Amino acid sequence: MTTVIVDTGPLVAIADRDDARHHRCVDWFDRHSGTVIVPAPVIVEVCWLLDRRVGPAAEAAFLAGVAGGDPRIESLTGIDYQRAAQLVDRYADLDLGFVDASVIAVAERLGIDTVATINHRDFRVVRPAHVDAFTLVP
Repeated sequence: MTTVIVDTGPLVAIADRDDARHHRCVDWFDRHSGTVIVPAPVIVEVCWLLDRRVGPAAEAAFLAGVAGGDPRIESLTGIDYQRAAQLVDRYADLDLGFVDASVIAVAERLGIDTVATINHRDFRVVRPAHVDAFTLVP
């Protein structure tokens, strides 16, 4: 059973039927039987994007879905914020940003090597501290 940490893109794609990656992301999550962890900053970004792209009803439905405890929402620790700051600084040329840096920081802290993302560009370049490279899905 694989534990996966989830970035913003797949969650938005699942909720937005007009997203070109909608079916691929839905299919992958339907087949995934392991633990799904979402860093708390990802929730904020998903809500913002859903409200803008799909509307408040999609945002509300997403929030109602995560309120049930699946996926597991992971709060950031002080160490995660420190690591995110290091990553944002180190990868400034990528314009990595806090949310992606928080995904990496939480993955490192929890020892997770699989990231569900559609942002392969950034996640392929960043070198995590705990593995040589992330396994990216879907």
